Amino acid sequence: MEYIPKTAAEEKAMLEAIGVDSFDRLLDIPPEFRLNRPLALPAPLSQMELRREMMALSRKNADTASHLSFLGGGSYDHFIPTTVDHVLRRSEFYTSYTPYQAEMSQGLLQTIYEYQTMICQITGMEVASASVYDGASALAEGALMAMRVTKRNKVLISRSVHPHYRQVVQTYLSGLPGARLKEVPFQEGVTSLDQLTGLVDEEVAAVLIQHPNFFGQLEEIEAVESLIHSKGGLLVMAVDPISLGVLKTPGEFKADIAVGEGQSMGNGISYGGPYVGFFATRRELIRQMPGRIVGATTDGQGRPGFCLTLQTREQHIRRERATSNICTNQALNALASAVYLATVGKEGLREVAMLCLGNSHQAQQKIAAIPGYASPFAGPFFKEFVVRLPLPAPRVLKRLLRNGILAGIDLGTYYRELKNHLLICVTEIHRAEEIARLVQQLQAAAAPSPAKS
Repeated sequence: MEYIPKTAAEEKAMLEAIGVDSFDRLLDIPPEFRLNRPLALPAPLSQMELRREMMALSRKNADTASHLSFLGGGSYDHFIPTTVDHVLRRSEFYTSYTPYQAEMSQGLLQTIYEYQTMICQITGMEVASASVYDGASALAEGALMAMRVTKRNKVLISRSVHPHYRQVVQTYLSGLPGARLKEVPFQEGVTSLDQLTGLVDEEVAAVLIQHPNFFGQLEEIEAVESLIHSKGGLLVMAVDPISLGVLKTPGEFKADIAVGEGQSMGNGISYGGPYVGFFATRRELIRQMPGRIVGATTDGQGRPGFCLTLQTREQHIRRERATSNICTNQALNALASAVYLATVGKEGLREVAMLCLGNSHQAQQKIAAIPGYASPFAGPFFKEFVVRLPLPAPRVLKRLLRNGILAGIDLGTYYRELKNHLLICVTEIHRAEEIARLVQQLQAAAAPSPAKS
């Protein structure tokens, strides 16, 4: 809806037409509650002046267009093929959302169906939903689903899971009577199996684990799977979809629920959203899965078509049987992921993953060789790794920022025991000379200051 301003003369004519002498006469606000002075705001700007002002303000931001970024931690700078934006800008997709009159939305339903199919293919699971809000809420929905399936109220989550994800899971479970959430410590960058063994019992609904985890490390999923399944609980895995180009899928790990953040598949960083969470599970658990599922069908004349096979929100079924009362689908973002996967294909996804793997290991080896720097975790990793610094992390980050580099995430923000540690992410977009620039700047940051004469 466009904003159409009115002139003072037009306002006067409108007031005369309705028989009042001022706009204030239209307000049913007692004089004693009114502000009898102008607001402390700058003078109004024309559209041209406003554009100039906003551009000047935007130049104060450090973004991936103006800076070399090695940020990760859930939001990743991957290459997005132009195909994705071309499809998304088509007018029929601009307002993609939940198809409330499903049979009239065949095109949208088909895109969701294709998205679901591709999520099943990359995760190795049997069924996938039409998407959820983001990776964090997908993991929380996985915890709720596990509790429904097992009829148990205790959930274990590793401290190596993204801190924001853990907070969202805590928030979801905090409103459920009897629900208990217990964090499992990590050791050497991965979930402590000794601690987990002591916590898993017949009351645990699920173990929530991230692979690769927040530190970029690969977890010992086979051991976790054997442990939780031996007690009748479920394994809920949060995964990086790009990593599935080279790593074993949740299906191969015998996971019961696979979730993750789909931002890295064709969606920009966009200041943190909107993103898209994916959710997949085994076929026998389909009726406990949150959200919608689009299925293929035929109409009365035998023609192929698509329909909403399951709608498990309380708007559609009895509240006590609903699997989620807020879970919808991020249709436009899910479409971006579907177009991305269709564009790169199976071999392309593997190539992207291999480039991430190679580039990150190259960077990690060079940084670890800088005097004073070290890699505290010796386990395998995918595209993110942790570096221990010889000086305070905020000082390093500030110095590199002045030199046009977003060097990583200060882990001391989330883990007291990892003070002065950085989480660095390297993807397929980083060239050798950019990695060399990061290494050079980190080396310069640790170099002793020249003595003053």
